[in-house]
Amino acid sequence: MTVRRVDEIELPRQTGPWLLPDATRQVLDQAPWLRPDFADADVPRLASHGFAVEAGGLRIVVDTGIGNAKPRANPAWNGLDTDFLERLTAAGFPPESVDLVITTHLHTDHVGWNTRLDGGGWVPTFPNARYLTSRTEWDHWAAADLDEARAQMFRDSVHPVRDAGQYDAVAVPEQGHGNADGYEVAPGVLLVPAPGHTPGQVAVELRGSDRRALITGDSIHHPVQLSHPHVHSCVDTDPATAVRTRARLLDALADTDTLLLGTHFPQPTAGTVRRENGRYRLLAEPGAELPATAA
Repeated sequence: MTVRRVDEIELPRQTGPWLLPDATRQVLDQAPWLRPDFADADVPRLASHGFAVEAGGLRIVVDTGIGNAKPRANPAWNGLDTDFLERLTAAGFPPESVDLVITTHLHTDHVGWNTRLDGGGWVPTFPNARYLTSRTEWDHWAAADLDEARAQMFRDSVHPVRDAGQYDAVAVPEQGHGNADGYEVAPGVLLVPAPGHTPGQVAVELRGSDRRALITGDSIHHPVQLSHPHVHSCVDTDPATAVRTRARLLDALADTDTLLLGTHFPQPTAGTVRRENGRYRLLAEPGAELPATAA
């Protein structure tokens, strides 16, 4: 099983204080390992990227970022023009070759490349792929009273995929007191419940032959939340549940060789979780340069 990070953009410096208002300089100072990779002197650093996964002979994309040419209320996301698709293709994942697109949750910066502009209309970027999200997530937003900015996102990045018959909502088992196995969508690729940031968010567990990995979605926005799991996002729908989810995931990962892959972590993005002085920390594990897989 191979995982590639496909970069979109580094998010503007002001994103950290807005998204994680409790991640102050004083909090960052308590985890000196965050600098220089994950924070500057004052604020957390964040990025937008997707993960391209080869598993069981399938090409899988996990989360699709912000997207190009999308009208967005956030000025940093409005009308982007990035080379994300070129990078994805260079990694060996041309859009027509992708078999599966996994949406951890239906937020603007996770669904943007679901679609692309074609002749003035939005069409699925991955014409041969099955798109997946959890049934709980889909049903939540279907019943929600959407503000205009979010309604626009659904119009340009979700509904065209639904209308093409490519979006499936799957019933991911809820987490009980034990460790639920999740919902297997491809060999060794499981959707694991990770509610709190949104009601139906999932993380993605990858079970390779030698080790495992966990793609966080927004259950863990930034490594500062390892040392301070109670630092929560300003856009969490249920902060208390988000904290419980984060604690559960970190406890399961700690002192194992399972890779944590942060959906918004800047480079080096991946690492293992260790207990240290009553807290958690990330031991960064830089990736290797990989040749493109044959398309």
